Amino acid sequence: MNVTIIKYNAGNIQSVLFALERIGIAATVTDNAELLQSSDKVIFPGVGEASTAMRYLKDRKLDELIVSLKQPVLGICLGMQLMCNYSEENDTDCLGIFDTTVKRFDDTLKVPQIGWNNIKAADNILFNGLADNPYCYFVHSYYAAICNNTIAVTEYGNTFSSALAKDNFYGVQFHPEKSAAVGEQILKNFLSI
Repeated sequence: MNVTIIKYNAGNIQSVLFALERIGIAATVTDNAELLQSSDKVIFPGVGEASTAMRYLKDRKLDELIVSLKQPVLGICLGMQLMCNYSEENDTDCLGIFDTTVKRFDDTLKVPQIGWNNIKAADNILFNGLADNPYCYFVHSYYAAICNNTIAVTEYGNTFSSALAKDNFYGVQFHPEKSAAVGEQILKNFLSI
């Protein structure tokens, strides 16, 4: 299986590579349009700031490329947020794949949310083989509001989208690469699509 990870200036690529290696997948990290278009699966990871990341994607026309992909695409954390319409983080227009807005957590909460929290998941291939309300690892200050694309929710101050899906696009707010056996199963499920 040919798996590519989108190379852009937002980190956590190494931990995603290690997580894939643990399940027997050697992925290629690239910003090459032809390699991304010809791959079987694409992972769009991210740790960082929305406006800087979007500027980098636009400068390299990766914004146009990502929305045109036809194979399964998995956005992780900032990657998922960038797949939404808009982020309050530095007033950023995003890719518009998921029809929702990314908002900052209320200042009354400890921000960022760091650590384990459970997800309440809908029936979706991404969650096959998982127990009800599994725990996943989160690190984030912004969240995607609930929308028609929401396939899992999490409570932190309010209820937010911890996973989204539309057509061939999937997104998770948590870090499957840091979510132990649950995260490993989610990655396997994604790769099986």
